[in-house]
Amino acid sequence: MSRLSASPFVTSILAGRVALVTGGGSGIGFEVARQLGLHGAKIIIMGRRKSFLEKAVGLLAQEAVQATWVQGDVRQSEDADKAVEKAVHDFGSLSILVNAAAGNFLVAGEDLSTKGFRTVMEIDTVGSFNMSRAAFKALKVAAEGGLIINISATLHYGATWYQTHASAAKAAVDSLTRSLGLEWGSFGIRVVGIAPGPIADTPGMAKLAPADDSSAVDELVAEMIPLGRMGTKTDIALAAVFLCSSAGGFITGETLVVDGGHWLFKPQMLPRELVSDMSRRVESKSRAMTPSNGLSANAETISRPSSRL
Repeated sequence: MSRLSASPFVTSILAGRVALVTGGGSGIGFEVARQLGLHGAKIIIMGRRKSFLEKAVGLLAQEAVQATWVQGDVRQSEDADKAVEKAVHDFGSLSILVNAAAGNFLVAGEDLSTKGFRTVMEIDTVGSFNMSRAAFKALKVAAEGGLIINISATLHYGATWYQTHASAAKAAVDSLTRSLGLEWGSFGIRVVGIAPGPIADTPGMAKLAPADDSSAVDELVAEMIPLGRMGTKTDIALAAVFLCSSAGGFITGETLVVDGGHWLFKPQMLPRELVSDMSRRVESKSRAMTPSNGLSANAETISRPSSRL
């Protein structure tokens, strides 16, 4: 196991927990389900594509993760209820809900249809709400306390090109995290978020950063991520394990950014080796500047208010 994929947690840290993961048939959702399972949780994954769900559960079984699946659409409240009911029926309880189902595609704002905007809002935001509401009764009686993890993004931190729909949806998801974190704390339910940055080998990156070779990705890593590498699905999944564990037990209403500093990125204005010299010269120049009202002598005589009535 590589350094980046090695877990710092004991494998039994989530023993006795039951986790329902939407969007768990692929990408980040699958890896979150996998890591929760490898750390002792029983898993139920939800998605729309039966073939993906069956394959995902098969892969989990190969690693001795106890898992099952339920087919459904998070946009439909009836499907949300059905998924929660199956989790409780199959495993006896539900203590963790991970809202990882999401939709996205690149499109300029003027070309984005109302239908496209609505679809992403409904999958990301309405879907997260539907699942959270459906899970509420089960989560509030969970022996270990209930937990909801909303998988968000950093697209709306400032703004991101050609992501009007997804940025709006994830901003709403973050608001949902705060509101439910406030309201449901008294029921013993924590509501938290994880905001991934660019994550390698995911369907999302395939849509947003398609490249026939590694040069585009290498450029992204070198110039736009301070830690100098793409994130991995395991980075996000282990953040979820942390939030599920007692170590994260006093966190609610907060969204954890896991992006290598990507959203903080600003173009470097000056090469590092020139910073000190430039700073000294600018400081000397600024100290020599005398007070001024910004007017020339002629402009001052013309613009000064008249004293005559």
